[in-house]
Amino acid sequence: MSRHYSQAAPLWWEKLRRWWLIYHLGEPEFAPMFDPPPHDEWVALDCETTGLNTRSDEIISVGAVRIVGDRIMTSERLELLIRPEKGVSADSVRIHRLRERDLEGGLPKDEAMRRLMRFIGSRPLVGYYLEFDVAMLNRAIWPLLGMGLPQPKIEVSAMYYDYKFKQLPPYQQQATTEIDLRFATLMQDLALPEREAHDALNDAVMAAMAFIKLRRLRGEA
Repeated sequence: MSRHYSQAAPLWWEKLRRWWLIYHLGEPEFAPMFDPPPHDEWVALDCETTGLNTRSDEIISVGAVRIVGDRIMTSERLELLIRPEKGVSADSVRIHRLRERDLEGGLPKDEAMRRLMRFIGSRPLVGYYLEFDVAMLNRAIWPLLGMGLPQPKIEVSAMYYDYKFKQLPPYQQQATTEIDLRFATLMQDLALPEREAHDALNDAVMAAMAFIKLRRLRGEA
C-alpha cells in the first residue's frame, strides 16, 4: 500500500500543480504549454537585448528553432524583431547591429511574446546561458500569463561541463578544475561550425547543434 502511494504521489502532485497553474493563467489560450511535450522535441532559443540588466533592459530580437530527434528544423524557425519602449544605446547597436530605425517596424512586446509562446508550445527549452534569456522573457510574459515560462529548461553549457568533467582522470575530478565554457571554445571543441554571433537565430541554431552533438556524445541519442 505504501509502495503504491509513493509511486503514485508524484503523478498526483504533478496533475494538481498543472491544474492550479492552468486555472491561474492570465490567458487560457496558452494552456497547451502545460501538456506533455511532443516526444523527442525541443525548442532552442536566444534573445538579443539592449543590455544585461534583467530588470530594466529590453528584448529587441528573439530567435527560436525546433529540434526533432537529431534534426534542426530550420524550416520551422521563428525570428522576431521587437520594438523597444526606451530606444537602444550606442553600445547595444555596436553589439547587435540593430538600430532604432531597424526596430521601428518590430512587433509590440506583447504580440511578440504571444507568437513565441505559440511556437514553443510545451516543448522543453534549450539554450546557452539560458537563464538570462528566460529571465528577460519571463519579465515580458508575466503580465500576460501571471507566471513565467513553465517548460523544462536545458542548459547547453551545463551539458558540456558534465561531458568534459567525466573525461578528466579521477585525480583531476577531485581537484578544483576549471573548464572553459565560452561558446566559441565549446563549438570548436565539439567540431561544430560557427555562425555569426550576436544574431538571435544564429545563436539559437548553434545552441541546437551543440545540444544534439552533446546528446550523442553522452549516449542519449
